Amino acid sequence: MAAGHLVTDRAVCQHARMRSARQTVQANGITQAVRVAGPPDGVPVLLVHGNVSSSAFWEPLLPRLPETLRVVAPDLRGYGETDTAPVDATRGLGDVADDVAALLDVPGLFAPGARPVVAGHSLGGGVAMRLLVDHPERVAGLLLAAPVSPYGFGGTRDVDGTPTTPDFAGTGAGGANPDFVARLAAGDRGADGPTSPRNVLHAAYVADPASLGEHEDLLLESMLTTVTGDDNYPGTAVGSANWPGTAAGRRGVLNALAPAHFRLADELVAVPVKPPVTWVRGDADVIVSDTSLFDLAYLGQLGIVPGWPGAGECPPQPMVAQTRAVLDRYAAAGGAYREVALPGCGHSPHLERPAEFVAELLALAGVVAPA
Repeated sequence: MAAGHLVTDRAVCQHARMRSARQTVQANGITQAVRVAGPPDGVPVLLVHGNVSSSAFWEPLLPRLPETLRVVAPDLRGYGETDTAPVDATRGLGDVADDVAALLDVPGLFAPGARPVVAGHSLGGGVAMRLLVDHPERVAGLLLAAPVSPYGFGGTRDVDGTPTTPDFAGTGAGGANPDFVARLAAGDRGADGPTSPRNVLHAAYVADPASLGEHEDLLLESMLTTVTGDDNYPGTAVGSANWPGTAAGRRGVLNALAPAHFRLADELVAVPVKPPVTWVRGDADVIVSDTSLFDLAYLGQLGIVPGWPGAGECPPQPMVAQTRAVLDRYAAAGGAYREVALPGCGHSPHLERPAEFVAELLALAGVVAPA
């Protein structure tokens, strides 16, 4: 079903300013769970969550948004309550972007012909960029929150996205920590060891765990909805003759983020309709960073992954510098962007610095912040 239709209306939460409802819809051939808030004819905003999470990661933000917005936040395939549909990694994030695009035409979610501001976090930033490339006429603006580089995750050496090896070795599902994956699959809610989902939430998703506050368990449960395996997280890995001996496979989420499959810098710069872009990032982010603790090349440089061939052959990916260079090109080609670097903030600006995040979102949407 190309567009889709409303199926059910789920549990409702009352917030200070917004009333959030859980719904399921049929769109792009799968059942998708979405959170909706605000009037159907309100200013449209589409929120796209990141990897190993769900739309619940937006829940703490909703009470801070004015009732004049129409907010739709889907669970991506393989997360939350959305169907476990295979991710064809060779399409980059195309499968996921198609799911999200189909929601734009589901009756009752947005007003007909709506052009939302699209806010994407981490992997969701890549989905938002793909959505703009594929449907530029449907996007009013992009808010990229700690987004994956337009050259994908890992395996590139400079701001132009030049591969470190012909097969982009060191990227994809082979880089996932197997104990973390096993703990996700087991629904581990404890705090035993650095690879427990709770400790990863504390150490990687935010710079200050105290910023999670009362929402910590909600966010942890969201992480634990991640479907593990070859078709979702992390996906399939293949061997490589190049260090560190693994490269991206053809199935699953981490492979869809690999630069062998996700490289849309040139397409992004070339879009015929260029809505404004706001890029919000934390300067203490350890996931999307020029010194990312999730980049095998940087871990090799630190001596954590053995056998690193050196900076000449395999330098860490300059993720932030790449995004800035591509957005500079976007601006030079007729677009506009704003970079907002939040000091002391980690990978989740909308959780750690919600006031600043909301201000940027409302400015992009052309909405006056309530007093």
